[in-house]
Amino acid sequence: MEIKKISPLIWEIPRQGNMHVPGTIYASEKLLGAMRRDNTLQQVANVAQLKGILKHSIAMPDAHNGYGFSIGGVAAFDIEEGIISPGGVGYDINCSVRLLRTNLSVDQIMSRRTQLIDSLFKNIPSGVGSDGKIKVSREMLMDVLEKGAQWAVEQGYGKKEDWERTEEYGMMKADPRAVSPRALQRGAPQLGSLGAGNHFLEIQKIDTVFDPITAKAFGIDQKDQVTIMIHCGSRGLGHQVASDYIKEMEAKYGHEGLPDRELINAPIQSELGQKYYGAMSAAANFAFANKQMITHWVRESINRIFGDTEVEVVYDVCHNIAKMEEHTLNGERRKVCVHRKGATRSFGPGRSELPDVYRSIGQPVILPGSMGTSSYVLLGTKTSEEISFGSTAHGAGRVMSRSEALSKYRGEDIRKEMHDDGIEVKAASWKGIAEESKYSYKDIDEVTRVSNELGIGKLVVRVKPVGVLKG
Repeated sequence: MEIKKISPLIWEIPRQGNMHVPGTIYASEKLLGAMRRDNTLQQVANVAQLKGILKHSIAMPDAHNGYGFSIGGVAAFDIEEGIISPGGVGYDINCSVRLLRTNLSVDQIMSRRTQLIDSLFKNIPSGVGSDGKIKVSREMLMDVLEKGAQWAVEQGYGKKEDWERTEEYGMMKADPRAVSPRALQRGAPQLGSLGAGNHFLEIQKIDTVFDPITAKAFGIDQKDQVTIMIHCGSRGLGHQVASDYIKEMEAKYGHEGLPDRELINAPIQSELGQKYYGAMSAAANFAFANKQMITHWVRESINRIFGDTEVEVVYDVCHNIAKMEEHTLNGERRKVCVHRKGATRSFGPGRSELPDVYRSIGQPVILPGSMGTSSYVLLGTKTSEEISFGSTAHGAGRVMSRSEALSKYRGEDIRKEMHDDGIEVKAASWKGIAEESKYSYKDIDEVTRVSNELGIGKLVVRVKPVGVLKG
């Protein structure tokens, strides 16, 4: 495939064939090399052929092969003429990351680190097919799908300040009636659980502060300050919503003329397109509530061991979602539908979507690394709004399939290696540790460097793990 170098960190797939817009890749030579080894670049070109796409089809620095869109793919569509695609959102709807800050230092927790990890592992269900701790009636679940994190706080799982520092205030406008009985059945027992795969809960320490002023505004400006990072999504409910609507869209619209059957879609303004958006938003609300309940149990575990401790939400960001947002194109402010598939929103200062506490400085952006590596907190920027529809990377991005990782690595060896590096890990299975080792992922330092140097997310702090809880 022809790729044109625009600058050291920007590459273009020129318009060709049925492409309506060019493709844009934000990557270094090293990261681009990984994208060439899988189907990422072809997927970027495929998305550029979709009806109503605006400006360009984008791949973020962590992009890798996904279902339909690449994971790390971003595209915006005209509200009237464009489409909405489950393949541009993903199966794990509103898979997202929440960062908590504490007033503990790493020295205060190390002597009781094992006790804390054991408590978290006991308090927060995790692993493949794991069920939550509470019984959820259908009526209760419908309230969850409507109110998201705000429902959880109403039930005593946290406080108002938690959802105030969550994207969409933890509650998208949804249509729970658009969620199938099968999706409800799958979701009901899983509310309040971490799940498996790349989902995790990580105890971290602040390692480096790059921007002291912004770090202070975020409340994460002290070296060796303990933070907690939670990465999870909508579990089986979100997966079923995606499966249901892929089937419905294919039955109604077919895949003729599409470059890839996985890009099945519906017009945004169609009845089916609106129905999917309502169900997707309901699944997103399930994920928001799920994370809120986990936050509550994190607080319980920490306070049980360390006494009265501050455990506050810094921010909670989505990375598998479609959003109706305003952006400037050709000097005109327009409402568009932005698909972020494995990409994080990165809004600069002044956006009405941001909570009051961050509106004057910009949005916290959370980029988790792979298991055992650093993670980063960045600041959203106006540059991101100008060049990438307010988006940046969502993490490290895989370079190795789970099956390949299992053939090369043993969970016991990875755990020992992490222990030798000062990181304690507890998981539901050895398999999960082997699949999610750092060797399966891109270099998070390189991904973050590209984001920072392009200005689509500016460095604020780096955190390093001291304890990891895996499903």
